[in-house]
Amino acid sequence: RASLPAGEPLPAPSLMDMQRALAQRDACIPPLRRLGMHATVMAPAADQGAEADDVAAFAASGADAKGRELSLASFEPRFVRPPPPLLAPTEEEVLWLGPCSEGGALLWDNSMCAENVKSTEVRELMAKAFKGPLVPAQQQQVLTELESDTKLVYHCGLTPKRLPELVENNPMIAIEVLLKLMSSSQITDYFSVLVNMDISLHSMEVVNRLTTAVDLPTEFVHLYISNCISSCENIKDKYMQNRLVRLVCVFLQSLIRNKIINVHDLLIEVQAFCIEFSHIREAAGLFRLLKTLE
Repeated sequence: RASLPAGEPLPAPSLMDMQRALAQRDACIPPLRRLGMHATVMAPAADQGAEADDVAAFAASGADAKGRELSLASFEPRFVRPPPPLLAPTEEEVLWLGPCSEGGALLWDNSMCAENVKSTEVRELMAKAFKGPLVPAQQQQVLTELESDTKLVYHCGLTPKRLPELVENNPMIAIEVLLKLMSSSQITDYFSVLVNMDISLHSMEVVNRLTTAVDLPTEFVHLYISNCISSCENIKDKYMQNRLVRLVCVFLQSLIRNKIINVHDLLIEVQAFCIEFSHIREAAGLFRLLKTLE
């Protein structure tokens, strides 16, 4: 602020500037407030005593009330807002749901946990199937449950490591389980275990049934046949060797007659097998069958 020389009177204020500043301030204030009026009107109170108490309590608030009520804009009174009264409930209102002592009975849902019970029963029977043959009734129960629920095969407790036990003790269940697992990402692991397990009547029965039911990978079938021939050559017991050779020859004849394999892919290996065991009738019959196909 610039200082005035000593002895000079103060300049007169500019009324135009003051009016302009006042007009700018009033432009931001609603018209009713500029006139000192409020846009709302208090409703008449039902209880005059309560209203008087509210006004008295407001007046007793002192300077704080004056600061709120008195301003340059207006001299409007405080808008008293008494709390709304509670309304009595009516029959049309929604009632809370809760336990009631009058009437009503608890109903049991018999479908609850039904699937879990079936799954538990199948797992228990499968645990027995890994250890020994099941009786026909138990075997049929497992087959029926697997047929009714296609996803049950993934929760029955079977793993690739336990497949040989199931094949030897319950080949029919093993066949059904493997057919259900054909679309599984683990089927390659099951095939690998089946190829490398000890050759037996039950394992050949499982493979033979699978080849007639679905299209097995050619490399799997060829590898299994090579494993059968190798097992016959490496066995030491002559009786068991002759028995296994007969089984393998019957198995190969079945594959050839059903056109499961192309015999020309394994012709040299199978012919050598037949010549080595030509003293066995089934091997000689297989050799003659190969000659007719040349």
